[in-house]
Amino acid sequence: MGKSRIKNPMMKNFLDALVAVLAGNAIYFLVMPHLPAVARHALFKEDWGLLVDFAICTVIFAAVKFARRHERYKDEE
Repeated sequence: MGKSRIKNPMMKNFLDALVAVLAGNAIYFLVMPHLPAVARHALFKEDWGLLVDFAICTVIFAAVKFARRHERYKDEE
């Protein structure tokens, strides 16, 4: 990734979470028709589909944080 010009750590965290949620939901809804019925989310219900969606978003968030792990040390220099 390129150099980040955002200095506020809270804003960086918000943007990382936003990217993870948007990308995770896009991936989930693209893959959802191919998932078993139990892993598909039904609107306005708590089900296993929510857990699958959450897991995808969490993995993406962890990947973004892993990719940015050295930025913290570069900003301090």
